[in-house]
Amino acid sequence: MPNSTTCNVDVSTAYFNTDFSKAKEVMQEVVASLSQRANKPGQFLNWVGLPEIQLQRLDEIYEMVEKFKKQTNAKYLSVFGIGGSKHTVEHMLGINGLNINKDKILFFSDVDSVSLKRYLYRLNNDVTASNYLIASKSGSTFETKDGFLKIKYMLEEAYKNQGCDDVEAIHKAAQHFIAVTDKNPEGSELRRISDSENWLGKLYIHEDVGGRFSALDDHSLFTLAYAGMKKEDMKEMLLAAKQISEMSLTPDIKINDAYAQAAFWVTAKLNGILTSVHQYMGSMFEDTVNWHSQMQNESVKNTLKQIAKVPDAMHHSAEAHFNPANKYAFALTSPVDVGVSSDNAKGYIGALEKSYSNAGPFFNESVKTSELGLTPAAAGAMTQLRAFSTVYQEIIEKTIKQESLPAVLDSVLQPHVEVYKKNLKPQGGAAVVTAGRFS
Repeated sequence: MPNSTTCNVDVSTAYFNTDFSKAKEVMQEVVASLSQRANKPGQFLNWVGLPEIQLQRLDEIYEMVEKFKKQTNAKYLSVFGIGGSKHTVEHMLGINGLNINKDKILFFSDVDSVSLKRYLYRLNNDVTASNYLIASKSGSTFETKDGFLKIKYMLEEAYKNQGCDDVEAIHKAAQHFIAVTDKNPEGSELRRISDSENWLGKLYIHEDVGGRFSALDDHSLFTLAYAGMKKEDMKEMLLAAKQISEMSLTPDIKINDAYAQAAFWVTAKLNGILTSVHQYMGSMFEDTVNWHSQMQNESVKNTLKQIAKVPDAMHHSAEAHFNPANKYAFALTSPVDVGVSSDNAKGYIGALEKSYSNAGPFFNESVKTSELGLTPAAAGAMTQLRAFSTVYQEIIEKTIKQESLPAVLDSVLQPHVEVYKKNLKPQGGAAVVTAGRFS
């Protein structure tokens, strides 16, 4: 029989071929380490307490959404942001069954001419047809700033072409924007612009919440509300995430599923399994794959892990996965199907579970579903589980190996991204890029 955990928030996990003994020995120490760091300044772990903070802001967020819609009557909301400012939102929309027809929320994060032209094509070349959520902690992220400044110029020109003078055109364009950035103008160029032009509302990227850990931050919740998520569903989602935060700081592996999932990957690695696979079953997870991949690359910093959606990936990957010459650790996130395809879905999941558990260490994470996605509780729980599990991997491995932990965990930092940022503006040379420049 497999070991199993349950969160009691619409997520449960069954583990196969895994010996948790070493991870259990250090669990008290590991959980204490994370507990002592959580929500402390400079630790970049404020996402631990974020669900509780956000529960107090639901009325404010929903009121802003309604006011934003009414002041322009725009058809779309376009999200301008990269990395965690984009992938977290796409992930949350997908698993909550929202924006399926791509008829409410659009995204733009590219810097090339073809991508810009394709984005404008979706707007029927009418930039006034959309409102714009600009998400950047500093406000100076090049990719986001470049797209924002181009659209700002185009909006002002559009209103001038309608007969507005310069001042009125700037005012009308400003009504299309809302900023999600640092709270303080000193820390954000974008906040200074939004304040000076009197943009609607105050949305924040909360202090010490890194992009890939920000799925429950303002840019995500505002977009979910804009796309039609009911306030009671968002409350249920945040309550589930809050419960996961509490359970994930509990030194009991039977209820701390985040610790168990992290221990699974660490145990496999310490046993010499360097290649691992996490697959998601169902179209609702198509954007979750991008977010989880970002989490993996930036936090665990392991490029050998494969993250994909099944069943469309199975045809391409099954040969390598089930070849006994290869050593893998496997995970599957699968829906608890109660619809018209439930018999086939259960049979398919059962076949995968049997195949994977015969091939190596394996766990199956089951998540409850609603009509078009996960239940709100499952969405909140699974999302918060990923954040905790990611960070726990670092602490568990270093603790078992008796290595000291850094002052700030490596898993919450991304120092090597600075390499390309520096090359955008070489020291002593002219800038390679200029945000908002038209060729």
